[in-house]
Amino acid sequence: MIVLPIKKKWFNMIVSGQKKEEYRSLTKRYRTMFFNAADKNGEFWCILRNGYRLDSPAATVRVSLSIGYGNPEWGAIPGEQYFILSILEIK
Repeated sequence: MIVLPIKKKWFNMIVSGQKKEEYRSLTKRYRTMFFNAADKNGEFWCILRNGYRLDSPAATVRVSLSIGYGNPEWGAIPGEQYFILSILEIK
């Protein structure tokens, strides 16, 4: 399962249901990681971890993968494209 570190502000917003997407740069590393994890519908489970330590707060989420422009209120740079991980379910 993919583990993605995430800043506390964004982690708290996702867990509370305020933030519905997480963004990652369009890099070869993420492309390989996400495409290998995604099912035929472009969905997969991942762990969002607030920090790098194993005991950091974490949430297991089901996401849908797409590419596009993110919401600047949720940390995206205007005019820049990202991998968009749309949050479908939080465990």
